[in-house]
Amino acid sequence: MKKEWTILIADRNPNVRGLLKRELEKEGYLIKMARNGREVLEWAYHHKFVDLLILDPDLPGVEELSLIQKLKDRIPALPTVIHALQSDDSQLSGVSDSVVFVEKSGTSIEYVKQVVADIVCKSIQNV
Repeated sequence: MKKEWTILIADRNPNVRGLLKRELEKEGYLIKMARNGREVLEWAYHHKFVDLLILDPDLPGVEELSLIQKLKDRIPALPTVIHALQSDDSQLSGVSDSVVFVEKSGTSIEYVKQVVADIVCKSIQNV
């Protein structure tokens, strides 16, 4: 039986959240959404968490490094796609091997979809 992947999209911009949701649902993923850092942490601590996180680290309500570190402390193996305006990953290097950076641009949605597919494929091969 094929596992249904659940993805949490956390972005402060509702248009970006909506676009990612539509595009990833077309690929067959179950999508949950968060508007701020508090909602991301609520998912991590109070719900059955997701298989993958797409995160704009510039969310209101929490500092970027603090949020990522709390998530990695709680769910160390959580694959995370950082979808941000700048690809400056120097502050976040060493946080986790399961973090992939995708710079937001006009074509980044297609790249995010490819990165997600690669993560899913790699996960399936490791089972």
